[in-house]
Amino acid sequence: MTDLVTFFFVALSAVFFVVDPIGVVPIFLAITANDPPEKTRQMARRACLTGFLILTTFAIFGGVIFKIFGISLGAFRVAGGLLLMLTALDMLRAKRPGTRTSPEETEESARKEDVALVPLAMPLLAGPGAIASAMVLMSQGNTRSLVYALPVLLAITITFVAAYFILRAAPLVQRALGKSGVAILERVMGLILAAIAVQFVADGARDLLRP
Repeated sequence: MTDLVTFFFVALSAVFFVVDPIGVVPIFLAITANDPPEKTRQMARRACLTGFLILTTFAIFGGVIFKIFGISLGAFRVAGGLLLMLTALDMLRAKRPGTRTSPEETEESARKEDVALVPLAMPLLAGPGAIASAMVLMSQGNTRSLVYALPVLLAITITFVAAYFILRAAPLVQRALGKSGVAILERVMGLILAAIAVQFVADGARDLLRP
């Protein structure tokens, strides 16, 4: 039971920090600046629901993808860990992660009528790092027992429920934290995410080197 609870908190930390809804707040405000409050809330809801479905789908069917492409869990752990490390390093420097979206994409999104699916849901919330984390965590849990799939799915659910309320209250969050507060939180989350990334790589390397 203790291992299950520990695994849940590891999964929740990994998923929440890589989805990083607090870091999405400034971008969300920028690309919805000209939209009425009701439309903004609707886009936040659709984006979080879509992001939840994307991560859940990859978490559940990730094992099938491994088999189709002949990828071992160890190899994917190393690749996912390196991808998370890139995101973590950007967060530690309070920079927008380059693995999620570019400045050009954000500028183009500001001119779109509906940004709920692209770029909000994908790649801002459910980007490559989040997908890799969900797949690695689910595969890691399945090597122990199917019961360990539940903490991963619960972590994804909690993350996107929290993301919805954070984005819905984006102006308030921005005013409360300010640019300095957001940067500090980004760095703290980046540090924890970097440690999780190192653990992913270490576990993957151990799997690859095991006879």
